[in-house]
Amino acid sequence: MRPFSKSKLLALRQCPKRLWLEVHRPDLREDSAGTEARFQVGFQVGDIARQIYDARGDGALIDVGSEGFERAFSRSAELLETAQPIFEAGFSAGGALAFADVMLPEKRNGQLAWRMVEVKSSTSVKDYHRDDVAVQAYVAKSAGVPLQAISLAHIDSSWVYPGNSDYQGLLKENDLTTEAFARREEVESWIAQAQNIVAESTEPAIAIGAHCDSPFECGFFGYCSRDEPKPEFPVYWLPRFASAKVRELAAEGVDDLRHVPDDLLNSKQQRVKEHSLAGTVYFDAEGASADLSPYQLPAYFLDFETIQFPVPIWKGTRPYQQITFQFSLHVLSAEGELEHSDFLDLSGNDPSEAFALALVNVCGQHGPVFVYNAGFEKARIRELAERYPELSESLLAINERVVDLLPVARERYYHPSQQGSWSIKKVLPAVVPELRYDALDGVQDGGMAMEAFLEGIHPDTTVERKSEIQQQLLAYCQLDTYAMVRLWQVFAGRNDLRL
Repeated sequence: MRPFSKSKLLALRQCPKRLWLEVHRPDLREDSAGTEARFQVGFQVGDIARQIYDARGDGALIDVGSEGFERAFSRSAELLETAQPIFEAGFSAGGALAFADVMLPEKRNGQLAWRMVEVKSSTSVKDYHRDDVAVQAYVAKSAGVPLQAISLAHIDSSWVYPGNSDYQGLLKENDLTTEAFARREEVESWIAQAQNIVAESTEPAIAIGAHCDSPFECGFFGYCSRDEPKPEFPVYWLPRFASAKVRELAAEGVDDLRHVPDDLLNSKQQRVKEHSLAGTVYFDAEGASADLSPYQLPAYFLDFETIQFPVPIWKGTRPYQQITFQFSLHVLSAEGELEHSDFLDLSGNDPSEAFALALVNVCGQHGPVFVYNAGFEKARIRELAERYPELSESLLAINERVVDLLPVARERYYHPSQQGSWSIKKVLPAVVPELRYDALDGVQDGGMAMEAFLEGIHPDTTVERKSEIQQQLLAYCQLDTYAMVRLWQVFAGRNDLRL
């Protein structure tokens, strides 16, 4: 009997075809950058968990990578006879194998027993976590471990980092003992099903669908979708079209806008369908101009870049909090003169206070502050106001002046190249073709900006490389605000300004 790892059984839970491919054709798997980033976050949170659950540093770590499976299993068995925390203890029994994040010794009726803690980087317990814990409990108990309790620990997003590498309180435990122990037969059925699937000489015939990215993006999607018909006008271009409707239409063989009944669509979805199929541009120039006419010059055009850490590194911040590290600001004067200023901190220190001070200094006292998707910038400004009360009045005054260009774009403009999206990355090249993000060097989107920032603040980054990163980040953020200037010019009908 082939023993299945926990990850293989969870692959089965997502899709039997995925399990078969994981076993027989792992070479076809292509993990996305997002998947790789999620793995890295998991490793980081695991490291912190060892600090939390082994404050005295007398625990033992099993490293299957260097020790190999057999030695990892045997050493785990030896350590389970001693009363010390064990990390990554391995078990193999009942047709499955697993490695526990944390094993904590307890005394029960004078006997050594164990409490298992599975550590996740999410901020809540997910359904697939419950499957995960059920497998862990099954394998450990099948291996004869006197397991008395099992919990799932996830990140508490409300916790505030006190500094000095003190991460007590970062993780919040949820006792899943009763549920996990009660699912033994269910796990056994998964193992039996897995044995039958991998014994087949050919992969299961399962079409792509919603399961391909639930609960995770599948690395085999490219392979599985290679022969799928590619609609010229995919249904997913429809903005805010319910996923349940997409699935219903797919079940009826409808995957192209041309075949979607009009009575299923609201006015905006109908507009996207009409102009996508016709290859024509929709632009309500009069309406856009009227929307913007109340806002006179001088005008400010503002954009933020942020970073978030699952495990905070700066005192006073929370897990996954959006920390502002950069802004770009274009100011268009009453005379039509355009000036630019910016802020970027790659020192490695918390940039928040310096960011807030710089923002207050450059935003003036009067005039609209245009942004694209106001909810994001306004939320960050409110958070800064809460952290720095002495700047609160000035920061919140900026929020009172914020004007969102996104609703104007949504209501007044649509180009087929947008493919149902009004992100600025889609709208800008449609409205102003000579401006393109893909022409930038290095940093071309928000995700790349985050990666560049992390590299820029890393202590091992050379001075030369940091300088290069700085220029790339500044150029990217500057294009964001210049893009807003040009969009405003077109929507406001101000072709008299040379921008």
